[in-house]
Amino acid sequence: MKRLAVYCGSATPADPRYIELAREVGSTLARQGIGVVYGGGRLGLMGAIAGSAMLAGGEVIGVIPQALVKGEVANYDCELTIVSDMHERKAAFTRLSDGFLVLPGGVGTMDELWEAVSWAQLGYHNKPVGILNAFGFYDGLLAFNRHMAEVGFVRPAHQGIIMAESELDLLLQRMHAHEPITPIVKMDPDAL
Repeated sequence: MKRLAVYCGSATPADPRYIELAREVGSTLARQGIGVVYGGGRLGLMGAIAGSAMLAGGEVIGVIPQALVKGEVANYDCELTIVSDMHERKAAFTRLSDGFLVLPGGVGTMDELWEAVSWAQLGYHNKPVGILNAFGFYDGLLAFNRHMAEVGFVRPAHQGIIMAESELDLLLQRMHAHEPITPIVKMDPDAL
């Protein structure tokens, strides 16, 4: 994996562990020679990841829709691409990265996560999707994902798309060892 799309919140929670986690992830990825493709802003966890990765000498590529340039304080210190909308942003994340790393975040992060999972099911990509379940943040989501599988809404072949670990090193090892799944269909990635 040369680059990972990192999905996380643009908010700064009151609990300082979240910002510290983002800084640690950014510097760790840079030390391991893994570039960061992210939302292009300076705020919250997004900004902390980018800042720490750049400080450690890592590659950072930001992709931000024009409408968010002012609101998320676009990061012109990294390689920044301004796109027209969120769909174009997520398509760029998929094109530019070798996998998806999800940290704590809100609705936008959930949108990005589920689209990465859905696109894997449909064959738009065959890249690993990893959740860093720090502080048990994603326990409920992972339980819900298991419930969807138990009920029959997630095919057996797709139940392993989401890899989740509470430790970054273990998660990255699993992502490096990723074996592509058999998709429902094979969609044309150029159609994104």
